[in-house]
Amino acid sequence: MHHDTIVALATPTGAGAVAIIRISGKEAIDIAAAVFESVKGKDLRNQKTHTIHLGTIVDGAKVVDQVLVSVFKNPNSYTGENVVEISCHGSTFIQQQIIQLLLRKGCRMAQAGEFTLRAFLNGKLDLSQAEAVADLIASDNEASHQIAMQQMRGGFSSEIHRLREELLNFASLIELELDFAEEDVEFADRSQFTDLLNRIEFVLKRLIDSFAVGNVIKNGIPVAIVGEPNVGKSTLLNALLNEERAIVSDIAGTTRDTIEDEMNINGIGFRFIDTAGIRETADYVESIGIQKTFEKIEQAQVVLYLFESAKFHADGQQYRTEIEKIKNKYPQKQVVVVLNKIDLVTEQQLQEIQSQLETLDVKRILLSAKNQEGVHELKNELYALVNTGALRNNETIVTNSRHYDALLKALEAIQKVKWGMESQVPSDLVAIDIREALYYFGEITGEVTNDELLGNIFANFCIGK
Repeated sequence: MHHDTIVALATPTGAGAVAIIRISGKEAIDIAAAVFESVKGKDLRNQKTHTIHLGTIVDGAKVVDQVLVSVFKNPNSYTGENVVEISCHGSTFIQQQIIQLLLRKGCRMAQAGEFTLRAFLNGKLDLSQAEAVADLIASDNEASHQIAMQQMRGGFSSEIHRLREELLNFASLIELELDFAEEDVEFADRSQFTDLLNRIEFVLKRLIDSFAVGNVIKNGIPVAIVGEPNVGKSTLLNALLNEERAIVSDIAGTTRDTIEDEMNINGIGFRFIDTAGIRETADYVESIGIQKTFEKIEQAQVVLYLFESAKFHADGQQYRTEIEKIKNKYPQKQVVVVLNKIDLVTEQQLQEIQSQLETLDVKRILLSAKNQEGVHELKNELYALVNTGALRNNETIVTNSRHYDALLKALEAIQKVKWGMESQVPSDLVAIDIREALYYFGEITGEVTNDELLGNIFANFCIGK
């Protein structure tokens, strides 16, 4: 299946100025040459790799389009095979005419991600780099783009590969000892091996810990805006997004369902969720909205708990109790207390509110969403909640749940090896745990794989990549 010649549209579907049709396989150049007429009479089969040629695509006597054809000869191409890219005009009719012509000449329609799958099978990319290609295409902010680029260049896989190579060297020595078990010899230095295991354990724990940051950077950070009715939640959402996204009125309970929208703060994606006001109500529809509010709090990683400044000043103790309840109920979430409508209290009242808040161990922001006062400070606080130190230091960050799972299993196996060494377990049993760790390292980079795994990974790619 992976030795035939495939074709697909490499640019988004629909009309545009230009479209690119990609062909890959042993017969790619021959098939393209059969339908291409160069303006200078060139034969594509005799042209050098990495060259571009102007001409027309012809179907018998019929001219389909004037095109540019790029030629890439194996192994110096994306897939490691002969590759031809046809840049044609972006009419959907022209695109389909050229693809159908190529299919009649011997191509097969590519499956999702099949070009990148061939790049992996031909050794142009390892599996983690191939997955980074999909992440790069899907990146919608600077941080996720930076992580995907680092992984695609091999930053993550090279770190895993180094650890695997060192572990494999020691495993080989221990296996050699087993062959000479009757002679009671040691080829592997146990103290060096222990040092290596400690180092591998440290690196694995760092990579595992980075997933918490990487996952939110890749998928965006969900932020729930909660509080009583009419404290300005929808106004705050509009102020953050700088548009009238949510309906605002003086009537308590206006927002009856959750409203979501996304924005980028300093390269990090945030998904804001405006929720229904929390209160006791006999209104059936509003009560459903309130129930959804608590569901969204469960899903969020950051909770913006809004209060009205004047009410907080009048009954600070009650609200401090509410804040403590939220903190205790959701200990794993970042809770930011937001005092809104500060334009409706005096300077002295504001100072008194500040002193009441100092008794609470929470991050707090005072603002007027209506007047856009303090909104910038809130954005800075949200950005500060994300640990971007690893990005600044160009450290490896794990964003893929498959990698995360394999790292956890590799760490478990390494810890078994350490325990076996400390407990003087026989070498043949230690060797089993080492093989298990090597297996999970190889699973990340694709040195160990199977058809089902590859199918699951590349099925999520776009066709044409």
